[in-house]
Amino acid sequence: MNRDEVLDRLRRYESRNITQISEAAGWPMVWQRAKGTTVWDCSDRKYLDLTAAFGVAAAGHANPRVVAAGRRQMATLLHAMGDVHPHPGKAKLLAELSHRTFGRWAGRGEAKSILTGSGSESVEAALKTARLATGRRGVIAFEGAYHGLGYGALNATHREHFRGRFEDQLGGFCHFLPFPACETCDCAATGAGCSRLENLLAGLDALPRRREVGAVIVEPIQARGGIRVPPADFLPLLRKWCDQNGALLVLDEVYTGFGRTGDWFSCEHSSVVPDLVCLGKAMTGGFPMGACVGRSEIMDAAWPVSDGEAIHTSTFLGHPVGCAMAMAQMAELESEGLVERAAAEGAWLRTALASICGSMTHLRLRPVGRGLMAGIEVRRLDGTTAGDLVIRAMHRLLSEGFIILPEGAEAQVLSLTPPLTIRRRDLARAVEAIHGCFEDFDA
Repeated sequence: MNRDEVLDRLRRYESRNITQISEAAGWPMVWQRAKGTTVWDCSDRKYLDLTAAFGVAAAGHANPRVVAAGRRQMATLLHAMGDVHPHPGKAKLLAELSHRTFGRWAGRGEAKSILTGSGSESVEAALKTARLATGRRGVIAFEGAYHGLGYGALNATHREHFRGRFEDQLGGFCHFLPFPACETCDCAATGAGCSRLENLLAGLDALPRRREVGAVIVEPIQARGGIRVPPADFLPLLRKWCDQNGALLVLDEVYTGFGRTGDWFSCEHSSVVPDLVCLGKAMTGGFPMGACVGRSEIMDAAWPVSDGEAIHTSTFLGHPVGCAMAMAQMAELESEGLVERAAAEGAWLRTALASICGSMTHLRLRPVGRGLMAGIEVRRLDGTTAGDLVIRAMHRLLSEGFIILPEGAEAQVLSLTPPLTIRRRDLARAVEAIHGCFEDFDA
């Protein structure tokens, strides 16, 4: 089908709230195939993907080893019975997840996991685990948080756009506190000298029903919230508070995990070990799968031995193809040094973005992010966000052959989360195109 035929069918058969169609802006393009960092549309036009398709294609689109692993598995066992009769691939993946997480973190030993079908479900499994392990209902989350849109995860997702219409059906067990993002703060201090951390600690300690809090859930870097990086002492502060108050620290690494920020997991930048970690997106390189991974003693305290009817499960739990692709994806990230590459190329990218920001006269641009989770926050001189310019840049860059997305509640950040395989010259090409956009907007 050509583009017009595809869009006509979407208009006719898909809920109109899913795909935005704007003919005037030439939006959207229609994906036909993808390889590495390149996407081709149905007219065979090439694009450089600066999104990794929401961060999924960390080892590149259609990575040959990951695809081969999926094909081999499909030819052998396409589906199994996730919580009844297991398959070897599930056992291998569970052991690998234990090794990659708690087995590496300060020798903390082994972990147990609940395999899921998405990052959102990973969050919901973590919320259930915390409720069972602590006996407490309450959860602390943060303003700007995005933890998924299923009814359980939506309780911890902050943005009004997602939750406002369903507020009267939510459980009301989450309490939101301000997220202390460095990029929106002029304070140069860190640690105890950071006023935002001091205010956060005061807010935590002032909670009227503090003893009812069973979990603190947080993204080490808020992705959908606008590539917001907190101070270095933020996660250590939360770790200490949870220890003192009997709550579990749940880290949502669905987006930041598997090398995106220059470490295998973003919590490693601050040497904080969570109680539970939520995974998804880049875990398989393209198959819908996630995991809630927790310290073994916590998982055992929360979940009883199975009596033949699992409390949390699904038809596709531990899908054989997903397990095979996840094992291949993690092996590829390691063998190709893609985690280290994300750190090095991310440092170069941030410097390049900073040079753009410093050249503007009528706009206030600021580089944000860590590793290859990067972006430019765009504001006008009066400090107001300029999401309209970010959207214009996104549309223009698509017309020039770059796939890129906005982040933040007001679309104030033009984000770059490319495959970790991206070449320096392609990053430079993207930076030059972005510079051209904002030079024209700045005039």
